[in-house]
Amino acid sequence: MLSTSQLNQQQQEAVFYGISNREKHNPLLIIAGAGTGKTNTLAHKTAQLILNGVDPERILLMTFARRAASELSSRANRIVEATLKEQKKAFQPVTLPWMGTFHSIAARLLREHAQSIGVAPDFTVMDRNDSADMLDVLRHELAFSSLNRRFPKKKTCLDIYSRCVNSQAPLIEVLETHFPYCVEWEKELNALFSAYAKNKIEQVSLDYDDLLLYCYHMAQVTEIAKHIRAQFDFILVDEYQDTNILQAGILHACFPTGEGVTAVGDDAQSIYSFRSATVDNILNFPTSFSLPGKVISLQQNYRSHQHILNLSNALLSQSSEGYKVELFSTRESGSKPNWVTVDNDLKQAEYIIERILAAREEGVDLKQQAVLFRSSYHSDRLELELTRRNIPFVKHGGLKFLEAAHVKDFLSIIRWADNPKHKISAFRLLKLLPGIGPKIADNTFSFLEQCQFNVAKLAEFSVPQVAASYFSRLTTLLCLIHNEQIPWSEQVNAAAEFYKDILEENYDDHFTRLGDVEQLAAISLQFSSRERFLTELTLDPPQSTGDLAGAPLIDDDYLILSTVHSAKGQEWKNVFVLNVADGNFPNEYAAGDKRALEEERRLLYVAITRAKNELSLIQPLKYWVPEQPKYGDKHVYGAKSRFLDDTVCEFLTPISYPKREASDEEIKIARGAISDIKKNILGMWNTN
Repeated sequence: MLSTSQLNQQQQEAVFYGISNREKHNPLLIIAGAGTGKTNTLAHKTAQLILNGVDPERILLMTFARRAASELSSRANRIVEATLKEQKKAFQPVTLPWMGTFHSIAARLLREHAQSIGVAPDFTVMDRNDSADMLDVLRHELAFSSLNRRFPKKKTCLDIYSRCVNSQAPLIEVLETHFPYCVEWEKELNALFSAYAKNKIEQVSLDYDDLLLYCYHMAQVTEIAKHIRAQFDFILVDEYQDTNILQAGILHACFPTGEGVTAVGDDAQSIYSFRSATVDNILNFPTSFSLPGKVISLQQNYRSHQHILNLSNALLSQSSEGYKVELFSTRESGSKPNWVTVDNDLKQAEYIIERILAAREEGVDLKQQAVLFRSSYHSDRLELELTRRNIPFVKHGGLKFLEAAHVKDFLSIIRWADNPKHKISAFRLLKLLPGIGPKIADNTFSFLEQCQFNVAKLAEFSVPQVAASYFSRLTTLLCLIHNEQIPWSEQVNAAAEFYKDILEENYDDHFTRLGDVEQLAAISLQFSSRERFLTELTLDPPQSTGDLAGAPLIDDDYLILSTVHSAKGQEWKNVFVLNVADGNFPNEYAAGDKRALEEERRLLYVAITRAKNELSLIQPLKYWVPEQPKYGDKHVYGAKSRFLDDTVCEFLTPISYPKREASDEEIKIARGAISDIKKNILGMWNTN
């Protein structure tokens, strides 16, 4: 029996529901409020299944990040080990073969059933940059880029396409709602997306969104869905509030009764509608399967003290939808959160710097303090002040590791060798060779196509003399990798050795960039095959220091700056929330849209519940916005956030910054002025 001394009553109920007798259960929804031990509860439930004798291969565990899956696996194993140790039994680490992100699980299921749906099982998974590049090529081929009016750029086209796929909404509806400035291009965009889909099929490639789309349609095939259903006894889904229509559709099609399904999430933290996530999935969960669902709410918060939770509970109680779980804490110490009004964004920066330095002197490291904001540019003035005062900081939400040009270059070698039909990788790689431009690259690929994509035939193609040596080595390398003439463990190193010379040809700072290539080579050793390496790397790329917006000062302690969206799942001792004023919280684009306003409320809730000890909501009376017209003042006046009504403000301590005491002379003048004004007002009604 699993030791549950660390779990509260609600957590224990969630862990043991339906599995104490090794029986599958009706669908279970665990509403895990902020800081209530969601991961710990899910890890204990996974461990209980294993201790109860469930075959790990019959457990399907889906998360939204590979790191989350890894953390769950590690915790579950530690719990199993501790329990068996108490029972004086031997322990062997348990592997959950069907644990991963929605997209990685979808990719595996597609490869298993590919031939049943007419898809080649060795398809290539394109990353978003490859997708954007393909759309860009097609824009030119369809002559949309040479029109006398502005046609949407490749990134916008990809955003529109992705929104259509993940929301399963018609193109015109997506354009009118989210991209109104592109409505006039509906016909052209439809043609572009049709050509894009056709090209992917011809190149045996699926993009990131296709993994869910194909799996969704595959799940509608009764026999395939039945086969998938028979593979698993228990299905655990993390962060269910972040699922979109396709993800929920896959779950419902494969497991229509809901038997054995456990979903964990918090509707109050559903803040990713811009990624097509819909809060309706978690709100409708109890009635969305043929078996009735059970809901267990986790209410004890282990992060914040009660004064912070009083504020978050009051904010949530004003919502027009949701479960509205009221959180409580056994931590009674701590002061009310501050509601700070400042003159402008400069005073906002000064207040924050004054408070973070004071807290640092009191023993709170900079790393334990965070400044959160609705939009990235909100922190611009603060960043300038921090830099001027030599205070180190990092800002989360910048370039991803795989967006670096040299990393994309290097991966194009592996991708093209893996799939000779992958035109985007071929073009990128060929154009890196000296003397080869777009035209020669196009001719090279056309030649390969005529040779039925036999990479060995590339040796017969004539390239400019300056590129001959590189091209010969490349052809040999492609053959070695594609034909598995060298083991997977050596393939990445062989590609890195070839790429080293190209790196020196194309980048001045090649020594720095080479470190990233070596990091990729090291990462590749964690994967059993080339296919798993390319798929997992595309679906859940590693982060690097490039993920930090701007180069942080080298220091052992630094302040955290982050958008609220990037801060979800994090916690700090002290938290400052910038620009809590109408137009930011809620965002001006949400005005007039009831559901959008509710998501903005949830976003503020997420910001509030990141704080453990101290919280400040800051309202500048005037702040800078980049969207203002070119001429004139780029400042707007900030009204009090509509979310901070009288009920919510009861749990806030109002502060004006800077605080200044009036002088005796000012008090004397004020008293005289008040007396005169009162006399004049009363005199208006004096008819004598």
